[in-house]
Amino acid sequence: MLFNSIDFAIFLPVVFILYWFVTNKNLKLQNTLIVVSSYIFYGWWDWRFLSLVLYSSLVDFLIGIALGKEENPTKRKILVTISIVGNLGLLGFFKYYNFFLDNFITAFSFFGQEISARSLNVILPVGISFYTFQTLSYGLDVYKRRLEPTKDFIAFSAFVAFFPQLVAGPIERATNLLPQFYKARSFSYIKAIDGLRQVLWGLFKKVVIADNCAEYANMIFNNSADYSGSTLVLGVLFFAIQIYGDFSGYSDIAIGTSRLFGFDLMRNFAFPYFSRDIAEFWRRWHISLSTWFRDYLYIPLGGSKGGTWMKVRNTFIIFLVSGFWHGANWTFIVWGALNAIYFLPLLLLKQNRANLGTVAEGKLFPGIRDFFSISLTFALTLFAWIFFRATSVGHAFSIIGEIFSPSIIHAVELPKVSYVVMLLVVVFIMIEWIGREGQYAIDRLEVRWSKPMRWALYYGIVIAIFLFAGKGQDFIYFQF
Repeated sequence: MLFNSIDFAIFLPVVFILYWFVTNKNLKLQNTLIVVSSYIFYGWWDWRFLSLVLYSSLVDFLIGIALGKEENPTKRKILVTISIVGNLGLLGFFKYYNFFLDNFITAFSFFGQEISARSLNVILPVGISFYTFQTLSYGLDVYKRRLEPTKDFIAFSAFVAFFPQLVAGPIERATNLLPQFYKARSFSYIKAIDGLRQVLWGLFKKVVIADNCAEYANMIFNNSADYSGSTLVLGVLFFAIQIYGDFSGYSDIAIGTSRLFGFDLMRNFAFPYFSRDIAEFWRRWHISLSTWFRDYLYIPLGGSKGGTWMKVRNTFIIFLVSGFWHGANWTFIVWGALNAIYFLPLLLLKQNRANLGTVAEGKLFPGIRDFFSISLTFALTLFAWIFFRATSVGHAFSIIGEIFSPSIIHAVELPKVSYVVMLLVVVFIMIEWIGREGQYAIDRLEVRWSKPMRWALYYGIVIAIFLFAGKGQDFIYFQF
C-alpha cells in the first residue's frame, strides 16, 4: 500500500478511529490492532511475503528470550550468530543470490572455465532491507545487554511490522521504539497536528517535487546517448532532487503518521543538501542507516581509534557495505567507494566533525565560505549520484564522458514544461532553506508566521498537490 494512494487515504482514518475510539482503553488490543493493520498494509502489495515478516519477528523474539536466560559466553555467541545468519541469509537470498551467481560465472569465464548455473526469478520483497536490519539490531542489543529481551510477542511484532516505517524506514532501534509499545498512549492534539503538518509536507515533496523530477530524470538517463552534456547535467540535478524529495518525503509521512498514533520515530533527514562537507552530508542523509552502520559495524571494527591503515580500512568497509546494501549492482559499490574517497581526507585531517551545527544559523543567507562549501559538497554528491542512478558502471562512465565534453556548452534539450518543474523546485529549496533549523521545513511556522500566513501556506501546498502532482511513481527506496 502506497502512502500516496487512495487505498491509504481510506486505510489511515479507519485505523486511526479504531485505535483511539475502540481499542484505546486496552494496550494489548491497541498493539494487536497495529500488528493486524501493519500486516494488511504490507500484504496489500503481496500477501505471500507476510511470512518473511513473521519469520523475522519469530526468530529474533525467540533468540532474545534465549539470550536473556543464557549466561555462557560461548552459547550467547552461538545464539547471536544464529540471529545474524538468519537475518542476513534471508536478505542475501532474495536480494543478492543472482548477483553473486552472475559474478561467479563471469569470474570463471575469464579464466576459460565455462560453468552453467540457473539464476532464480525471485521477486525482491518490499522493505526487506529495512525490517531485517531492524530485527537484527534487536538481537545485537540484547546480546550486548543494552536492552532487556521482551516476552511480549505482540509488542515485538508491532515493533517489527509498524506500518508507517515498515517498508522504507526510518530503521528504528529497539531501544527507542520497542519501549513505546509497553506504555499506555493518550491522544495528543498538539502531537497529532504536528504529525499532519509533517505528512502534508512529505506528500508535497513526494508527489509534486519528486514525481515531477522523476519524469525528466528518467527521460534523460534512459536515453542518455541522445542528449548533450548540458542536458545530462540537468538530468543528474533532477535525479538528486527526486531521490531527496522521494525518500525524505517518505520519512516525513512515516514520522508524521506515527505521531498520529502517539509514537516518536527517529529523524531520518536533516537538510543534507545544505551540508558543508561530505561528513556532514552523511550525518544528515538517511540518518537511521548511517548511524546503524556506525554503531553495529564501524565501531565494532575499531572505528577511528586505530592507526591510519585501520581508519582507511574501516571507512572503506562501511561505505562499500552501505553501497551494497542499496542494491545488487556494481554501480552502488562504486557509489559507496566514491563517498569513502570523499570522506577520507576529512577523517585523516581530523576535520570530519568540523561542521556540527546548522549552516548560517539565525541568518537569512550563508557567508561566502559556507556558500562555496555547500556548492562543492553538492557538486561531489551530484557526481556520485550518476553511478547510483545509472544502469551499469559503463553507462555511468558514458554519461560522465559526455558531460566532460564540448557538448556541455550546448543548449539544454527539454520541453518547456520542465521549466515549471524547475520553478517548483526553486520554491521548494527556498522553503527548505528558510526552515532548515526545524525538524522539517515547515516545522516552526507556529513560532515564526502569523495564523493567516500559515494557513495560506497550507492551502497553497494542498492546491499545489492537486494541480502539479506528477505521474504516480513508486517510492525509490521500495527497491532496496
